Amino acid sequence: MRDAVVPLLEEHAALEQQLADPALHADPALARRVGRRYAELGGLVRAEAERVAAAEDVGAAEALAAEDPSFAEELPALRERAAATAERVRRLLVPRDPDDGRDVILEVRAGEGGEESALFAGDLVRMYLRLAERRGWRTEVLDAAPSDLGGYKEISLAVRGRGGDPADGVYAALKFEGGVHRVQRVPVTESAGRIHTSAAGVLVLPEADEVDEVDVDPADLRVDVFRSSGPGGQSVNTTDSAVRITHLPTGLVVSCQNEKSQLQNREQALRILRARLRALAAEEAAETAAGLRRAQVRTVDRSERIRTYNFPENRISDHRTGYKAYNLDTVLDGDLDAVLESCARADEDARLAAAGTP
Repeated sequence: MRDAVVPLLEEHAALEQQLADPALHADPALARRVGRRYAELGGLVRAEAERVAAAEDVGAAEALAAEDPSFAEELPALRERAAATAERVRRLLVPRDPDDGRDVILEVRAGEGGEESALFAGDLVRMYLRLAERRGWRTEVLDAAPSDLGGYKEISLAVRGRGGDPADGVYAALKFEGGVHRVQRVPVTESAGRIHTSAAGVLVLPEADEVDEVDVDPADLRVDVFRSSGPGGQSVNTTDSAVRITHLPTGLVVSCQNEKSQLQNREQALRILRARLRALAAEEAAETAAGLRRAQVRTVDRSERIRTYNFPENRISDHRTGYKAYNLDTVLDGDLDAVLESCARADEDARLAAAGTP
């Protein structure tokens, strides 16, 4: 294990020197990439320091116990700590998702179920906004299509870490939210009190950097403008401010009408398009690979049901990990830590198994 750690420790030290060089920050895109990698390796560096310290403590206690048996009483606890720190390092050595440190574009779409599905989509949006608030993340509505009763037919959000801190891991936390979320409850539109089942889709995309990480040729784009629709200010339905961009090679279509300015809507649409193109490229690259990573970049229409929210029982169930709890009310208030941890742990176990270190 030490042989695997040493090159990464050396890489971390070299990156630290790069970050201290003012010349690096003349290229913001390069500085972000270097900072992201430095932050990714930071956890391993700290864990290895703890492992070395714990191993040294065991060695010192064993030496003292040979001279004074009273020191032997400390050995079990010290060895347990040393084993725990070694296990932590072993898990951190498993290759991570290179997108984990990125910010996210989160899309929530109503599915089958009509107005009830749109209301549930609104519940999911509020859940993610409250999670972001708890974690100090910044959020921005890029585009939204509200429903008549206050839900969402479709909405796109940007979710960013604290001050752009690459160690924040917004994508690492949210990537397992991608898929179909099912709800079981009595809809507000149901007069007979019957429980209905409906669903909403969530798509989580690591946001592409603003530089040429995703090459979008303007010649490949068809840009249409039209008048905004739905609730809004005085400019709604009076100017052609809404923008629809079609990426001709892939057929991807992105529309934005949330801003009053056509230019702002165009920029927001391009941000979403870059993220979708990046996800599409990742899917194609992973076409022959197995595992959870591939599931995270599929379109909502192709994703299977991942979670059920049962209101009558106040129960939340994740069908991928087997996680189940009866605190749906607090989860919808943004307390997703235990749910997200169950997904991250399952992913980590799968990576360990794939690496041949069960």
